[in-house]
Amino acid sequence: MALSRFWTFILLLSIGYALVMLATGRQHSLGTLVNGSQGDPLVVAERDSAELRGTTLLMELRASDEGVMRGDTLITLGKGGMVRYSKGTQAADGLFETCKNTVIDLWLPLIGYLTFFCGLMNLLVDSRAMEKLARFLSPIFRRIFPDLPGDHPAYGYMTLNFSANFLGLDNAATPFGLKAMESMQANNPTPDKATNSQIMFLCLHAAGLTLLPTSIIGYRAAMGAANPADIMIPMIVTSFVGTLAALVFVAIRQRINLINLPVLAFVFGVSITIGGLMAYISGLAGAAKFHFTDNLGNGLLLSIILLIVGYAFLHERYFKEKGTNMFDSFIHGSKDGWTTGLRVLPYMLAMLAALSIFRNSGLMTIVMGGFSAVLAFFHVDRAIIDAVPVALMRPFSAGGARGFMLDAMKTYGADSLTGQLSSILQGAAETTFYVIALYFGAVNVKDTRYTLGIMLLVDLVCVLTAIAVCVIYF
Repeated sequence: MALSRFWTFILLLSIGYALVMLATGRQHSLGTLVNGSQGDPLVVAERDSAELRGTTLLMELRASDEGVMRGDTLITLGKGGMVRYSKGTQAADGLFETCKNTVIDLWLPLIGYLTFFCGLMNLLVDSRAMEKLARFLSPIFRRIFPDLPGDHPAYGYMTLNFSANFLGLDNAATPFGLKAMESMQANNPTPDKATNSQIMFLCLHAAGLTLLPTSIIGYRAAMGAANPADIMIPMIVTSFVGTLAALVFVAIRQRINLINLPVLAFVFGVSITIGGLMAYISGLAGAAKFHFTDNLGNGLLLSIILLIVGYAFLHERYFKEKGTNMFDSFIHGSKDGWTTGLRVLPYMLAMLAALSIFRNSGLMTIVMGGFSAVLAFFHVDRAIIDAVPVALMRPFSAGGARGFMLDAMKTYGADSLTGQLSSILQGAAETTFYVIALYFGAVNVKDTRYTLGIMLLVDLVCVLTAIAVCVIYF
């Protein structure tokens, strides 16, 4: 219900605001909301070239293919002799461009990932490895997911999802997560309403515990950071605190007792593992650090594939008992990736289209400006305020937040507090609204209950932690 209300109000308020701006003359055209592309010059006025006949400006425009700058205004000569005045660039793709790019840039690649990894996961199921993995993890997961049976196959899928997120392998994590949701949905007594287990899993997933933020390190290297990997330790700490916060918040809401030996031992073990890796990685030089983290993440992914295929090969008798073989089992599982992809497309499209209109209407700029003004009133450091757009955009759009992050590093420097904090905020959080729409949409759950509220609360914890850690560490 909360997600439905958000989607509805976003569309109503954004379109209404854009129409009011057009009627009052403060917006030149509604074309950007429908047909524009991100980064296009934002047209604020147009004149017929006949009005400029004989002027120096018109001669300059005819001599230049790129236009003429007058202060912060770009003046260009378009088709039909129309002179366009532009200030700034469009914040996001328009509605039509968003619909197209959602299918081409997001959905089709997702279909590919789903097809491959769902095939691998079927090997786990047919070789009975998933049963053994679930039994091994049940002492811990039974305490966190008390509504699931002790040997539920979702445990194995969730483990693979958390592991992929931990290694910064977002593309691999999504298929595992979707299979976990589908597996839990099989035990859902009210199919259109989220279960406690689904909510716990999604909140933990969205907290985004990350060890190897390779993509963020790559962006920092491209922007000229002296030590691109210097944000690793602050990002690990931030995402770990966010994950613990998600666990505690949901446990309180679901009245789950976390004070027991298996859960405490697991948290302690993860803490020791992270601490050991952080200590080792912090002792490496810049290039060596990037090389190590890149190979560790991708190496472990390849190792997981090797272990799955190797285990299935050693237990090939289980496939023969079912009258199949490993390759046919992989193909059969891959088909599930296609059907899952078909189910999630409408949810992806609906959410991203609404967010496109929200950003291009100018309403999001007002919201961000309001938050910045409040922070300035409380005398928050200007370097922190300049990173706030990343934090505000991240729950809505990963691409939009990434754009703000790159702009912050370009404007203030990759090694500035703003540049470092922006990087941490981008890497230690999840695209909350998109994740809810994607994962619950995959299993046709319409009532997400309190999921959105807790995920936004966890986002806030991550933001506050990132600020504190960044100020202390740098």
